[in-house]
Amino acid sequence: MSPPAPRRRVLVTGGAGYVGSHVLLRLAARGDDAVALDNLFAGHRWAVGDVPLLTVDLGDRAALARVLEAGRFDAVVHCAAHIWVGESVREPARYYRNNTCNAIGLFDLCARYGVRDVVLSSTAAVYGEPGKPLIDEDTPLAPINPYGASKMMAERALADIARAHGLRFVALRYFNVAGADGEGRLGEATPDNSHLIKVACETALGLRPFMRINGTDYPTPDGTCIRDYVHVDDLAEAHVLALDHLAAGGRSVALNVGYGHGFSVREVLDTVRRISGVAFPVLEGPRRPGDPPVLVADARRIIAELGWRPRHDDLEHIVATAWRWEQRLREIRATMPA
Repeated sequence: MSPPAPRRRVLVTGGAGYVGSHVLLRLAARGDDAVALDNLFAGHRWAVGDVPLLTVDLGDRAALARVLEAGRFDAVVHCAAHIWVGESVREPARYYRNNTCNAIGLFDLCARYGVRDVVLSSTAAVYGEPGKPLIDEDTPLAPINPYGASKMMAERALADIARAHGLRFVALRYFNVAGADGEGRLGEATPDNSHLIKVACETALGLRPFMRINGTDYPTPDGTCIRDYVHVDDLAEAHVLALDHLAAGGRSVALNVGYGHGFSVREVLDTVRRISGVAFPVLEGPRRPGDPPVLVADARRIIAELGWRPRHDDLEHIVATAWRWEQRLREIRATMPA
């Protein structure tokens, strides 16, 4: 039997958010010494559980420097970001300031204070509209919205800082993250949410009056956008494997995180209706600015590089965990502070 992996001290930015909290849960389960950092703008104190939480804004360089100097972290998982495509079109400066400028400041401080391994939460939005059925990591980066552009710039800055200062990194390009912890402990609770499966579940619960399909004239079989939906538990596992890859001396690399097939908006809504048992109303509207017709991952590289083996590649399972979580979230909000 091989010896257990050494315990690592890991800082997770955005640790009180959707993806960050699931990463913390996975790190804690295997015995890593994890610390969450979050300004609680969109995250929730209850989401970190028993993990220490540092309430720090990434834009506060002096405070962030103190955290990294005192923390003696082996690695940083950078999940903190603004994430809404439509909002990025309306408020681009906000996205470049947070997703690019604050990320660059973090990477620079990691280099200064001896943090050698960085895992970056990136996005498939860096590819824009590649016009091919499966998107691999060699596809040229050509984002069509400020959200994707802000992440592309963060990736480039990280690669340059890593090259100059000896950092190692993995940039994980998420496709559409969905679902919730299978045991009902965590899930998506970001305010003003526009994630399709979450919004549909909220509509089934009566928290929204109707669902809206943004665009029915795309060049897809049913006219609605197609996305590759990846369960958040599989995504969290990808972060842990990325940390292990770097700890073992693995190369710096950008990797897609997706299942290699997609579902249309109509297919997702039909699944939520079936799982919830609620035939909620669906209205049709115009396209949303910045949305490509199809985004589906070629995921062969992450499987080869990290040995990633997703366990939740099933739309019904993804929707079922999201539906259970929305019911649980009502209880949490009734008894705990935001």
